[in-house]
Amino acid sequence: MQSVIFDMDGVLIDSEPLWKIAEVEAFAKVGLDLTYTDCEETVGLRIDEVVQLWHDKVKWTSKTVKVVEADIVDIVIREINIQGKALAGVHESLEMIRSAGYKIGLATSSYERIIEAVVEKLGIGNYFEVMHSAEHELNGKPHPAVFLNCAKKLNVNPKDCLVIEDSFNGVLAAKAARMKVIAIPEKTHQIDPRLVIADSSLDSLHDFNLADVLKFWEQSLSLSSIK
Repeated sequence: MQSVIFDMDGVLIDSEPLWKIAEVEAFAKVGLDLTYTDCEETVGLRIDEVVQLWHDKVKWTSKTVKVVEADIVDIVIREINIQGKALAGVHESLEMIRSAGYKIGLATSSYERIIEAVVEKLGIGNYFEVMHSAEHELNGKPHPAVFLNCAKKLNVNPKDCLVIEDSFNGVLAAKAARMKVIAIPEKTHQIDPRLVIADSSLDSLHDFNLADVLKFWEQSLSLSSIK
């Protein structure tokens, strides 16, 4: 293992409830009455893909897709600045990983504007050698491009990267990139049984222990060699 790559929303910051607030508020302006449960269906997707998905279903005409997309981003940033907070164990795990000499990356479906708001609000920007947004990819998660290009910027082989994710789309993207992945299921929606495809799982980053991670990493390599 040479690098740890973090997802952002639902892993570093408790932002999934903020995304739900933003989506419900913004989509209501175009006549779409979403519930928080509706919003759970698109967790892990890039916001332009979320807006396009709902537009394809409803076909509103009052605003363009781009205007709704920008409105959601603005509301999310507003809510991050008002009530954004780090999830349990974030600062401790980042410090643990950096102190051990591993490269740390950030690979997220959120746009750069939101990344900037989050790292400033939480005061964690100095931990990351690379912060890469799927905004710059042709395809968002579950396509692996955001993870592969984050690894490339870190100058690390994807197979030597550990990813920490909260959503199925994110875990699937990490596995498609041939990276090891720890799932930390987001607490505000139902546990997705498909997260079983992750290599390991934790209740929160508060439970992250580097010695345990390295142990499971070596065990997984041993099993791969047997296969």
